[in-house]
Amino acid sequence: MHVVDVPSYLDDKGIDTLAQGLGGWPPATRLLFDARATKWASPFGFTALLTAGQALQELGAEPSRLAVPDSDDVRSYWAKAGFFRHAADLFELHGKVPRRAADESSDVLIPITPIRAADDVVTLVNGLGERVAELLSENLNLEARATPRFGMSLSEACQNVVEHAGTGGWVAVHAYNWRKRLGRRVVVIAVSDAGVGFRASLDAAEARKYGDRWSDAAALEAALIHNISRFRDPGRGQGLAMIKRYLGAWQGKISIRSGTARLAIVPAWDDDIPLAEGLAFFPGSQLQIVIPEQGAK
Repeated sequence: MHVVDVPSYLDDKGIDTLAQGLGGWPPATRLLFDARATKWASPFGFTALLTAGQALQELGAEPSRLAVPDSDDVRSYWAKAGFFRHAADLFELHGKVPRRAADESSDVLIPITPIRAADDVVTLVNGLGERVAELLSENLNLEARATPRFGMSLSEACQNVVEHAGTGGWVAVHAYNWRKRLGRRVVVIAVSDAGVGFRASLDAAEARKYGDRWSDAAALEAALIHNISRFRDPGRGQGLAMIKRYLGAWQGKISIRSGTARLAIVPAWDDDIPLAEGLAFFPGSQLQIVIPEQGAK
């Protein structure tokens, strides 16, 4: 059995460490994800860890083991976020798992929600999009009239999971104080899937144009910067373009990791690099959106 150390801070950068720990893909042996020392997880971290378990399950591998965090507070938060109820279907859980149910009525988070079929997207449009709009207006001082349209854009991004990835995925939304990078309140949205990734999805439409330069990074650039979609119908696949317009007005950040690359549109308040290539492979695609509080000093 191969042990994969889950980093202390399981976020968008921590996933790079997790991917390195996988030891290649597909893994040559059964995995044990050791999260005993993990102190914190972001929506990106939660959904990506579930994606790893899902991808392994879809490979037909023997169920991976997950050693849950030692900290009572961390375990309680993971349960509140709805992580354990989904992880139980993907991992053999080892350690004390709280009986606490996911907090469906919280005003600071939307528990992890699975995306499984087109019907789920309809539910997301009517439910999750509405709740995201509430979180944005209540936590970030955003105008209430703008947030519903953003919720619809997010729902289209979730629809991409069903239509592009070829398999299911996960979405989670949390609001918290981001002292480390920004010093103000943010809403963080993560959408992750275990599917084919951006490069395979856009191969037929874009690979010939790029020739030898076609790669995970090039595919992300085509989708995120140039708004390229595998759909030729007008209006299809424009969720990312719509999200970018809102984030430009709100000084927000969007980043996507797929395969061995990550591409971000970085606002002035962040020091992240726009493009990272040659990362350890991680299955599927992972989207993160960070929206800061408006009007804060």
